[in-house]
Amino acid sequence: MLFLCSALMLVICASDLAAQKNPASAKSPSIELPADMDFSGMYSFLKEGEFVQTTVEKEAGAKGAPSNSAKVNGFISRFGDDDSDKGEFLDHFFTRGSLTGNNLTFATKQIHGVSFEFSGTVQRGVAKSRSEDGYYVATGTLTRNMMSFDGKIASRSREITMKLFPDMDDDPKSSKR
Repeated sequence: MLFLCSALMLVICASDLAAQKNPASAKSPSIELPADMDFSGMYSFLKEGEFVQTTVEKEAGAKGAPSNSAKVNGFISRFGDDDSDKGEFLDHFFTRGSLTGNNLTFATKQIHGVSFEFSGTVQRGVAKSRSEDGYYVATGTLTRNMMSFDGKIASRSREITMKLFPDMDDDPKSSKR
């Protein structure tokens, strides 16, 4: 009996160790996008008045079947923070962007030596309709890449949450007519 318990404990420990060595197998797969979920829209960015505009273009799978991935286009509109552009709006257009399940990634063009990369997830927020702030919420890691005068790139990452701004065209009172 003691041998059986020891063997069972050894098997449990070995499976835990294997999961730690191969975290990809321990991760849950990305969720399938429901057909009615459209994450496109304008999201809050770092400061008041700054935003991220996204347009999600769903891709067809093999033989026209629905796909779990989509191309994402858009841009970040932010205030400049250097002496030469302080207070001016700068638009960083996406060079690439994708949505697989609810996993969102994008990277932007460099403007005045600064570019951005984002990797995270998009989920339903607490708002009850798109006419309320935060119907969708994107949470993840934003990396700011800054090029110095000598061509070296310094990167700084931080966790952020971006909320979908209310869609003023989605007026719940008008849908009851």
